[in-house]
Parts: sequence; structure tokens; C-alpha cells
Amino acid sequence: MSDATPPHDTPVHHRHRSLLARFRANFLTGLVVVLPIGLTFWLIWNVVGSIDGWVLPFIPHALQPDELLTRWLGYPPAVSVRGAGVVIFLIFTVVVGWVAKGLIGRSLIGWGEGIVDRMPFVRSIYGGLKQIAETVFSQGDAKFDRACLIEYPRKGLWAVAFVSTTAKGEIAEKIPSDDEVLTVFIATTPNPTSGFLLYVPRRDVVMLDKMTVEDAAKLIISAGLVYPPDRPERPERERPGRGRPALPPAQE
Repeated sequence: MSDATPPHDTPVHHRHRSLLARFRANFLTGLVVVLPIGLTFWLIWNVVGSIDGWVLPFIPHALQPDELLTRWLGYPPAVSVRGAGVVIFLIFTVVVGWVAKGLIGRSLIGWGEGIVDRMPFVRSIYGGLKQIAETVFSQGDAKFDRACLIEYPRKGLWAVAFVSTTAKGEIAEKIPSDDEVLTVFIATTPNPTSGFLLYVPRRDVVMLDKMTVEDAAKLIISAGLVYPPDRPERPERERPGRGRPALPPAQE
């Protein structure tokens, strides 16, 4: 009896364990392929549905896409049509932008903003949202300049951040520093739209010469799991990007 082979070492058990291992490996490989595709389509589907739900209530019922399709087919469609609100929103936005560039459009916008300026609470909200929209969607140079490293929240701990610009006006005057002060944004993980705005002396900012702003954003969103490929160091004229002049070197 002592020479008997234990049950867990039988060939059948090994075959089962091998099958389970292959099944697990294939499942994880498939999950890596399917999950990003599925989440992308799910996100697009929900975003399009949200825009449709916001735009279509302003469209008369007789012109609703489901109503038009019902008239054409003779019976209601099995699935609600999505995307019509997105198309209407795009056309409406383009028309508004075209009108706003003209003299009449500018006059109407100025007249409307004059009314808003006389509303104490509304003007604060409108002014803030307008500044954010102009900064985010502007076609100028108001973009993040470079990715960097700073010691945050204490010495010895490092965080990836983005340099937006140099401090200006009263903020630059009031900060007690003999060095140039940079405006630095630290994004949170995994939601990079929230974070902390810091004013840091230039000598305390370590510029990243190989990592682009897009690479740094991917690193933050993935919680450090997606590292950018190792790229050669960018020439000095290309580091800020978008034709912006390079930040001046740190003063020794």
C-alpha cells in the first residue's frame, strides 16, 4: 500500500489541471481582447444615447427618427434609433458657430451677455463656464506644455504632473520665491479631469524629456500599468509641442 501512487498524481488529474490552466489562459487572453472593445462600444452607445435624450425632446414628434422609421416600415422598429440627436447637435453647433462669426451673431451674443452680466448669480456661473470652454476648446496655444515630476505630497514622494504655463500677475508677485514659478496640474487616478493646481518654483520641477503629455495621461489613467515606450530624447525645439516656445532653463 505504501508504494501506491497518490490519487492527486494520477495522469487524469494532471490532464484536468492542464485543461483548466489552458482554459484560464485562453479566457484571460480573450478578456484582454474583448474588454477594451466592449467597453469602447458601451461608452459610445451610452454617450450617443445621452446626447439623443437631451436633443430629441426639442424635435417635434412627427419628425422623430423612430416615428419616421415607423411610417416607412409600417411598424415600430424593434430597437430605438440612436445617433440622430448627435447629427442634429453637430449641425446646430456648426450653424451657431457660423452665425457667431458674423456681425449680427456677435451683436446678438454681446446683447445676451449684457443681460447675463446683470444677473448676480448667473453671471458667475456663465463666466466660469465660458472661460473653461474657451480654454479647453480653443485652437490656440493654451494647452499643457510638458509632463514633469514634482515631489508631492511630501519630500521623497514623486508625482507625474503637467506644466501649463508660468505664474503671472499677483500670484507670481506674492509667492516668495527668487526663481520662476510654474503652474503645475496634478491629475488624479483614474479620473484625470480632477486634480490639484500647484504653483511650484522652476528648480523643484523635473521636466520629462522623452514622455509626452499623452503618454503621461495614459500612465495616470491606467494607475501606472501602461508605461510609454522608450523613445529617444526629443530635440529642444520639439519638447513643448504645438509650436510653443520652450520654457526657459532653470536659473542656477
